[in-house]
Amino acid sequence: MEERKKLNYLNVSGEDYVPYISADKVIPEFTITAIAIGVFLAILFGAADAYLGMKAGLTVSASIPAAVMSMGVLKGIFRRGTILENTIAQTIASAGEAIASGVIFTLPALFIWGYNPGLLELNTMALLGGILGVVLMVPLRKLLIVNEHHNLPYPEGTACAEVLVAGDQGGSSAKTVFCGIGIGALYQFLMDGLGLWNESPDWGIPGLKGAGIGFDTLPALLGVGFIIGPKASFYMFAGGILSWLVLMPLISYFGSGLTTPIYPSTVPISQMGYWALWSTYIRYVGAGAVAVGGFITLIRSLPTILGSFDATIKGLSKNKGTNVVKDIRTQRDTPFLILLIIVGIIFFYTALTPQFNIGFLGAFLMLIFAFFFTTVSSRIVGIIGSSSNPVSGMTIGTIILVAVIFRLCGWIGDTAMVATLITGALVCISICVAGDTSQDLKTAFLVGGTPRAQQYGMIIGAIASSFVIGSVLVMLGHAYGFGTKDLPAPQAMLMALIIKGVIGGTMPWALVAIGGFVAIAAELLGISVLAFAVGMYLPISTSAAIATGGFLHLILSKTVNNKEKLRAKIEEGVLLNSGLIAGGSLMGVILAFLVYENINISVNFTWGGFVNPISLLFYFLLAIGVYVYLMNKKVEVE
Repeated sequence: MEERKKLNYLNVSGEDYVPYISADKVIPEFTITAIAIGVFLAILFGAADAYLGMKAGLTVSASIPAAVMSMGVLKGIFRRGTILENTIAQTIASAGEAIASGVIFTLPALFIWGYNPGLLELNTMALLGGILGVVLMVPLRKLLIVNEHHNLPYPEGTACAEVLVAGDQGGSSAKTVFCGIGIGALYQFLMDGLGLWNESPDWGIPGLKGAGIGFDTLPALLGVGFIIGPKASFYMFAGGILSWLVLMPLISYFGSGLTTPIYPSTVPISQMGYWALWSTYIRYVGAGAVAVGGFITLIRSLPTILGSFDATIKGLSKNKGTNVVKDIRTQRDTPFLILLIIVGIIFFYTALTPQFNIGFLGAFLMLIFAFFFTTVSSRIVGIIGSSSNPVSGMTIGTIILVAVIFRLCGWIGDTAMVATLITGALVCISICVAGDTSQDLKTAFLVGGTPRAQQYGMIIGAIASSFVIGSVLVMLGHAYGFGTKDLPAPQAMLMALIIKGVIGGTMPWALVAIGGFVAIAAELLGISVLAFAVGMYLPISTSAAIATGGFLHLILSKTVNNKEKLRAKIEEGVLLNSGLIAGGSLMGVILAFLVYENINISVNFTWGGFVNPISLLFYFLLAIGVYVYLMNKKVEVE
């Protein structure tokens, strides 16, 4: 029996590393089948992450689930396919998640302000930001991926390479992902499509006016909680407890005797329920906490950011003109001239088109900030991973600086607000895509993929997902409404508040400051400030549902004693819950389309007076089912 080949990348320099598929070996890679599978998965995960990000305030990486699914299709259905084809499909697919992350952080703010951008405008912004992120990262590949191989592990990229190699040798878990997708989609359809039970049961607390508790019984949120783990999910729930069980009752208690409204409300506090208190006051407090949390994360990362940028620039200067690249398959990048032409086209298009209306000043600022932060993002994710990439902080910093510059140049009013947001959105999307491209290029480096093929794959993925992301935003906004309890869109709401506050000067700064000081207190206590702050902003029903997934992860950890067995079960759980996220979120997008088309399929079955307990029962049965599956799942332990 042939011994399985492993990735021997530890304690080896990038120049000496021999990939899983050697450079002199040519096997199918950039094929029509791989591209088609990748495009389909890019659209699938892009739509799912757009829904999830605006619902839960965070997204999850699609790289490993996409790699597993592509292996399942190529080897399970077509009975063929190479590891390099899988790598291309996974690379294209991951672009969808990266595009969605950048878009949902920013562009829904246009809808929140009452603008209704067209599909062409939304799709074009997503496309240009995505391509810019890929193009700006490509010249850094040799330095960051090869020369810095021993310093920059790129955790997601390395993990994905391990999964691809295991799948190439017969260790695919595609059935687990597809099973999760089916369960998540069916659950969401029965709940939201047919209306058999309530998605978001909530209750007031007797004797504590203004307080409320609830659960968003979504399979996607259960999956998110499991994947991010108990610590982060419990921090989010703690933030929700502070807002919903402390601050809101305090507001209600001290405002119960008032007969006149307090800004920004238009009705007296005595007449407000807990949802009105959340939407009128707590969202500003939460926005302040998220903003300060983003700044704290940015400041904490500042030495790394500046060091990363300095090291990258010095590395490029050192290698310039001294590094003769041989025509080896695993070293072929997109020609620099093509990259330069693409950057020039993006600059002049954004500067001159009335579709964006940001002018040469906005285009120049977009290019400068995109260059700086994509350079930083490409390096920093190699150290801390894409999940910990401080995208929110970098985007907030960009938007504030752009808004200040515009204001100093005499550009104020609604047009300045929109121009600031568009400039920041292009930078944000490029940051997300650059970090994701870096991880994918690390995966390709380890398995022996062709860099140029990976870069073309990322661009194809960006194009594919960009053509649908605008439609997804419009449908979700029409069905649920951005900034509502059904679709809070916390990051986009934050961007809208910051820009309007800097340029328009109409913000309840006292509430924002309160949230900011709470975030500072959380930081001093050693709490994960961004998770806590997002929990303060979101409805407690969302953070409670995510905490349930975190609790499920904790229980699994306590009941499996063998470390290697636990690691294998957690990995299996990540795949299953990634499927729950994808299936539930995609069904949410499909149901939003039905609402958009005025198609009603609900039977409105409410279980009499027991709708809320029944809703919780189904959600906890789903969680118990996941636990039982993982406990009984046989896993391979090395």
